[in-house]
Amino acid sequence: MNSPLKLLLEAINQVESEQVLRSHIVPQIGEHFDATRRGIFFFDQLPLADRQLQNILNIALSIEHNPVARYLVEHHAPVHEALVTSPKAWKLICPRPDHWHVMVGPIIDRNQLVGVVGCTREKSMPAFETHNLADLSAICLHLSVWAATVRSGSAAERTLQQHPFRTERLTPRELQIAELVALGRTNAEIGTQLWITENSVKQALKRMFRKLEVSSRTEMVVQLSTSTKIYSFNREG
Repeated sequence: MNSPLKLLLEAINQVESEQVLRSHIVPQIGEHFDATRRGIFFFDQLPLADRQLQNILNIALSIEHNPVARYLVEHHAPVHEALVTSPKAWKLICPRPDHWHVMVGPIIDRNQLVGVVGCTREKSMPAFETHNLADLSAICLHLSVWAATVRSGSAAERTLQQHPFRTERLTPRELQIAELVALGRTNAEIGTQLWITENSVKQALKRMFRKLEVSSRTEMVVQLSTSTKIYSFNREG
């Protein structure tokens, strides 16, 4: 007889769209872990102009202040709050009663953290345990394969449609960084929003400057803005 986890993994392998992933797989993940709240989040879908979301990312999900987020970014491995902090400290970081116990896992594509799977439990419920992390690790592995295969094609199309900058010289991740630079974000703020370290942002900008043959953030934004106008003109022509 197939175990519940095996059936869940098989269901992930059969998903053909993000809509099905959210409507069918996310509830199954919540049920598997007996979670109060559950969700799958891909960073390239988080709206840049959402002030409430920015506040969440800057505080609750800050890799500087949240040890759960920091562990996830540094280790690319599932983690729950009890592994990295004390109950007293966690209450200060996240005082919500429905987030008393939190467990998150990484979705990886080409060695980049592109999303997370998260589950929470209320204070009255049991804490997440080692076997929960083991199950989440298997789920994250299958979601990462799904993201690198099925999702990658549609994600590339969204990048071309949504980002104001279009150039074949930059990767989708670099385009995200360029857009945030154009919005005036600092390296630390970009790192927080994209769930990467500030140093990773610095190194990415260095690569982007070399690719575009520029020496400053302003030059980069100007060049990419000009490229966008040329791209649009060529397509219309």
